Amino acid sequence: MFNRELVKGSTAILILQLLKEREMYGYELVKEMNQRSENTLQMKEGTLYPSLHKLERQGYVLSYWEKQEKGPDRKYYKLSSEGARLLNDRVSEWKEFSSMMNKMLKKEFANEE
Repeated sequence: MFNRELVKGSTAILILQLLKEREMYGYELVKEMNQRSENTLQMKEGTLYPSLHKLERQGYVLSYWEKQEKGPDRKYYKLSSEGARLLNDRVSEWKEFSSMMNKMLKKEFANEE
């Protein structure tokens, strides 16, 4: 299980990336995150929905309702053009940050050997 703060800080970029690939409803996002992380992330709906709703309020994610043949209607989410721009910015930032962290940790691991 990952540190809660690490997950919290990464949730938006994960949501935006998945919605870039295709439109999904909330529980589908949870299942996809869990599957792709091989169940190491174990995103809960209680963590996902506040982030998803915040992204929607900010205009990065749009939503619509779709009727189902069986069961209740589902609320689907999709990436807005503003969300695509934010995703590009966040991915660039993530690459720089993870590169820096890898450099710092390599130095630490080299000292342990």
